Amino acid sequence: MERLQPPGWPRPKGYSNGIAATGKMVFVAGQIGWDETETIVSDDFAAQFRQVLVNTLAVLKEGGAGPEHVVRMTGYVSDRDEYLAAGPQLGAIWKELMGRNYPVMAFLVVGGLIETRAKIEIETTAVIPS
Repeated sequence: MERLQPPGWPRPKGYSNGIAATGKMVFVAGQIGWDETETIVSDDFAAQFRQVLVNTLAVLKEGGAGPEHVVRMTGYVSDRDEYLAAGPQLGAIWKELMGRNYPVMAFLVVGGLIETRAKIEIETTAVIPS
């Protein structure tokens, strides 16, 4: 995996500008803050974010991948202010579960998610090197 950082650009915080990778691709469907019984774990944004990452890591493991293989994440949040307020907690959760891997990311604010109590949904792409 090669991180793409154009000369003179400031280094992004918490994500990468680009990544080049070759190998086996693993795609993870949008994960929300529910557990294996499809029960939302909490109405707290950070708790749902943690569960999203736990779920994502479980699916990645089934494909032979780990957090170090994640190259792209696209997230959908239902409340921008709640997402921003949880920032410090999200950073700590990220470091605990994902380590120092910073994939390319995009987050969008949406009017709502299919599961009404869900506050965040993230889909993920990983590449296991050849």
